[in-house]
Amino acid sequence: MAALPAFKNGRKPHPTPDRDPWYALHVQTRYEKTVASGLRSRGYLGFLPVYTSVRRWSDRLQKIELPLFPGYVFSRIDINHRLPVLTIPGVIDIVGVGKVPHPVEDQEIEALQTVVGSGLLLEPWPFLKAGQRVKIQDGPLRDVEGTLSEIGERGKLIVSITLLQRSVAVTIDRSLIRPIDSDQNQIPRQGPGRASGFRP
Repeated sequence: MAALPAFKNGRKPHPTPDRDPWYALHVQTRYEKTVASGLRSRGYLGFLPVYTSVRRWSDRLQKIELPLFPGYVFSRIDINHRLPVLTIPGVIDIVGVGKVPHPVEDQEIEALQTVVGSGLLLEPWPFLKAGQRVKIQDGPLRDVEGTLSEIGERGKLIVSITLLQRSVAVTIDRSLIRPIDSDQNQIPRQGPGRASGFRP
């Protein structure tokens, strides 16, 4: 790993969460909440997307919150002063290309935050890379762009984090979804009994 820059006058730089890019932190499994708390305590803007899962025990059902992307937490970071983040217990590294940290697109984080805050059903989803983009016309996800995997009368909007090659799916009424650049990207027809899919 390249040497980390020293702080001027030995002082810790004040985080600037509104201006710094988003980065994905690779963290130890089950340390996601610990890292998110550590980011807050050091003045950084962190984002840990979670979903609710129902676990069946011998005598009851229990709802628990789980990370949508196990092993990852997002944060706005000044990459030139990243040492305070890397020293948070549980942080392994900053995700990048090769050994160079690479930011996550603001648009991807904003779409993910909108989906998580919508109150709709969420679940982790396999990453989908190629296909057609869609936009939500109405409801709590109005104007959110993503990928649609259509199943019967209900649809799943797939919001992807390209750098991590991870996605999250939210169930939505397909009547609220329209293709982006529909004149150029025609919806392929599917034979009977087959589900159609649209991917970014």
